[in-house]
Amino acid sequence: MSKPHRQSYTAVRAFRIFTGWMKYLRWLLFPFSLLYGLVVVIRNWCYHMGIFKSANFNLPIISVGNLDAGGAGKTPLTEYLIRLLKPSYRLATLSRGYGRATKGFLLVETTSSASQTGDEPLQLKHKFADITVAVCENRVAGVEQLKTNSQVILLDDAYQHRAIKPGFSILLFDYHQLKTPALLLPAGNRREPFIGRERADVIIISKCPADIDARQQQILREKMALFAHQQLFFTTIAYQPLTGRSGEAAPLQIDEDTAVFLLTGIAWPQPMLNYLKQFSRQIIHHKYPDHHRFSLKNITKLADEFKACPAHKKIIITTEKDMQRLEERELAGITKQLPIYTLPIAVDFLNNGGAAFDELINNYVRKHTAHSGIH
Repeated sequence: MSKPHRQSYTAVRAFRIFTGWMKYLRWLLFPFSLLYGLVVVIRNWCYHMGIFKSANFNLPIISVGNLDAGGAGKTPLTEYLIRLLKPSYRLATLSRGYGRATKGFLLVETTSSASQTGDEPLQLKHKFADITVAVCENRVAGVEQLKTNSQVILLDDAYQHRAIKPGFSILLFDYHQLKTPALLLPAGNRREPFIGRERADVIIISKCPADIDARQQQILREKMALFAHQQLFFTTIAYQPLTGRSGEAAPLQIDEDTAVFLLTGIAWPQPMLNYLKQFSRQIIHHKYPDHHRFSLKNITKLADEFKACPAHKKIIITTEKDMQRLEERELAGITKQLPIYTLPIAVDFLNNGGAAFDELINNYVRKHTAHSGIH
């Protein structure tokens, strides 16, 4: 076994031991989850009864969020909404900017860094330079700054931000996470009880297998127990061609003899890993937590292993989100010397549901733009 493969095997074994211990730790944390749940239920009740106030704005605001901590595909769906709406409306996106070192309201520029804005907002700005992308931990203050020059505002990861009342809420559930027990934080990953789904207008079960059958869909539909005002959609991940920093295509075709160094700092990399395994039998996975700020040590380790790999064909693949953090100034001296390519993803609606979803969004925006008098 080569050195990179031995290190990869050791890392996987250590991770499995760690996850085994985590199962026991979750049960020890369960009493704190009960307390956390009680606080969330009381908070939501206070908003429902009007004790806590939610701000309303006279323009279309669409919220994209989830009940679980971690990735359910919010950013790809936000990109889908941008592509749908930006030809007809002045569009702005607003998020907290998770992991940024700055505070307050900040407009994201293509020259910004991930440490200033967070990785996902920077990803959106790089892909859609002609729209307004902003970050602000206070969503109400953020919308106040954006409303004058925007016709539509997309709130990314704002489902639990009750201080603002969006006109249309989209709630995502990761297909794979629905198969695991749903415990509240800190014992589990759920941010609020399942009843919280009631606030959503649309529920999307994301990252489904492309071949999910009608019986499985019906089981999930029953599990969702939709309210009368809700509609349910199923989506899958549509992987796009590999691209470099400047949008260029990868110089090689991945096959079973290609050594793929996969670098991820996302919540759930398994679908991406499974996808690449269809093409290559040599995948060396450098796995880090979601939004991990890569250190010089992390990238030096990757570079050393890549250079030591004897494979004739080899490539480094990462996600679009991770690439934003790899461009940080302290890492650029190494990363620019490496053949790093991103594997972009898009949202693909199953059951030909895209047209119905688009119609819902367009009707909502059209109606509320007309009522607001925005031109």
